Amino acid sequence: MDTRERVIAIIAQQALLDPSDVREDMTLADLGIDSLGIVESVFAIEEAFDIRVPFNANAPETSDFDISSVGSIVQAVERLAAEQA
Repeated sequence: MDTRERVIAIIAQQALLDPSDVREDMTLADLGIDSLGIVESVFAIEEAFDIRVPFNANAPETSDFDISSVGSIVQAVERLAAEQA
């Protein structure tokens, strides 16, 4: 399973959806994921990839982790995994 598939699987689990129902152009809001779900997704991503995600739940817009879409999350995780390897 590659990074994209793993990230989508984590997000799908939070959204209680099948991974095949999650597209990269979707936002977390499109998927029905609320702020608590975002935090839980970030923790799951950190654990799955053994990375530290620079995300501030109190000010997500100031975080250096783009959660604007599923695709942007995939790209951010790929970047962080490469930087922290």
